[in-house]
Amino acid sequence: MADLFGAAASADGYDAANIEVLEGLEPVRHRPGMYIGGTDERALHHLAAEILDNSMDEAVAGHASFIDVHLESATRLTIRDNGRGMPVGAHPKFPEKSAVEVIFTQLHAGGKFSGKAYATSGGLHGVGASVVNALSTELHVEIARDKKLFGQSFARGIPQGPLAEIGGAPNRRGTSVTFSPDPQIFGDGARFKPAILHRMARSKAYLFAGVEIRWKCDPSLLANDDPVPAEATLHYPGGLSDYLNDATANRSLLVSTPFAAQVELDGQKFEWAITWLGAGEDGFFHSYCNTVPTPSGGTHEAGFRQAITRALRSFGDLAGNKKAADITADDVFAGTAVMLSVFLRDPQFQGQTKDKLVSTDATKLVEQAARDRFEQWLSADAGRATFLLDAAIERAEDRKRRKKEREVARKSATRRLRLPGKLADCTANDTEVTELFLVEGDSAGGSAKQARDRKTQAVLPLRGKILNVASATTEKLGANQELSDLALALGVRPGKDFRVDDLRYGRIIIMTDADVDGAHIAALLMTYFYREMPALIEAGRLFLAQPPLYRMTQGGKTLYALDDAQREDLAENGFDKRGKIEISRFKGLGEMPPSQLRETTMNHETRRLLKVDLPRRDMEGADARREVDQLVNTLMGKKAELRFGYIRDHADDVMADLDV
Repeated sequence: MADLFGAAASADGYDAANIEVLEGLEPVRHRPGMYIGGTDERALHHLAAEILDNSMDEAVAGHASFIDVHLESATRLTIRDNGRGMPVGAHPKFPEKSAVEVIFTQLHAGGKFSGKAYATSGGLHGVGASVVNALSTELHVEIARDKKLFGQSFARGIPQGPLAEIGGAPNRRGTSVTFSPDPQIFGDGARFKPAILHRMARSKAYLFAGVEIRWKCDPSLLANDDPVPAEATLHYPGGLSDYLNDATANRSLLVSTPFAAQVELDGQKFEWAITWLGAGEDGFFHSYCNTVPTPSGGTHEAGFRQAITRALRSFGDLAGNKKAADITADDVFAGTAVMLSVFLRDPQFQGQTKDKLVSTDATKLVEQAARDRFEQWLSADAGRATFLLDAAIERAEDRKRRKKEREVARKSATRRLRLPGKLADCTANDTEVTELFLVEGDSAGGSAKQARDRKTQAVLPLRGKILNVASATTEKLGANQELSDLALALGVRPGKDFRVDDLRYGRIIIMTDADVDGAHIAALLMTYFYREMPALIEAGRLFLAQPPLYRMTQGGKTLYALDDAQREDLAENGFDKRGKIEISRFKGLGEMPPSQLRETTMNHETRRLLKVDLPRRDMEGADARREVDQLVNTLMGKKAELRFGYIRDHADDVMADLDV
């Protein structure tokens, strides 16, 4: 049987030797994005956050009173605390290694799983220190413990020797970590940004009033007009109240006193500060769990929103205001500045980068902590409470009025018909920001739906190549379901009844594969819009997406090429000459991971679009417009001999790739 398996495997060139087993920290270097979310600037600074979080855990647990953050150079950072210091003895499971070496070389090794060493902590998965080690050219750790000083060095995660006693430390304790991010992972231009690190350190100091963070930065890294100081002591006894006061110092406020409190329930802590901003001011909601920022929000934010909204409704009910029942959290939190920090036992985050809290009990806990106290705050000043309630009710009534107007306009635009079943619509209705992506097939449609911005981007999958309207009869055109669904999704009537104002989206973007079939489908769609809705093109509403054909990677640097020519140019000029360039060709949009589709083709900041344009209809553009008509008839019309003649006459202008 073994011979049979061996013969069958080797016959197609795929056998047991092709199965890779990544050991130790190899998975981190092989797929850094799985652990730190990518290899960009944000991921680079995530390394600093992982080490700083470990020191903050010591401070929150009551073992450290200060943390030093020293940016020695653009590529070298030291973070030191006066906590207990990492354990230095031999590890019971790996007696040949110290606990320090296990922490820095083994994934999922740490003192935060059982809850015995830390009641609450930001590090939960036991991968932070080891991931930083794996992605650093060098890392040196020093531990001052029991009046002795121990040290160990690593290079790209590999110990350069065992943990060793390097001196005495009679007046020192705690852990110091110095590391340099690896340019093989983050690129040769990777540099720490003083502003980002200073902001990170300041946020941590605000989040825990009991810690003092001592910031120091090489002055040569700061520009003359850089607001970041070379040295500073960050200590805020007022906690989040200080944070909110600083963040709103130069902004108009609707209330003179913010609602702020610190609460402890069953050994878990909750702190918040919220105020209401003046008209025209943009609000914000910054939340944290165990001092870890959660920019994507989560269940703790949901609990706080529920607490404030329900308390305000309750005040309205007691005051006999029936309109209070209609207000929503969006009405209450419009134009608010909010800081929320929670300290939970065993919190659950979405992903290793911890951007979002998903602990199911956090919603109830935060609401329980905040609601009664907000009701007391409201009752302490009835005039202030009535003012906030009236403002929320006014926003609720405005919201309902705008919704009714949109529904009337939308119903008119869709002619009281249901939208196509395959359309994944966006939530926004403002044609200034909305977009409809036309993609080929359900597979590409599925990727696009995951990659899109649900608020402003809609997706309509089409079944391959649509009808060629340049050669179809009027009856066939009218009976075509695919084109009928397209017009229905757009909210318009094709032909002479078309009106730009009826469009449900501000942009219509044709997004097809970067190959010959994709180009053919795009040509058919452009022909349809040119023949049936030329005013759409004249209004500048039609675009072609530019998805890449190749993904090129060298170390931590990734570039995308639209075609073979750009691939060759990037291979020659886009990378250094020291490493191998991995090149992968996308088979189609459906094969592209949603994250890459978003980055390359759908994200406003990184995508490339081509606008489809037409000559003007006035006298000056009449000749050019006739040329377009003639070209469309030649290439897309019924007469094959016209196409043949055009190809023959322009053969010298075309470069063709022939697969033999």
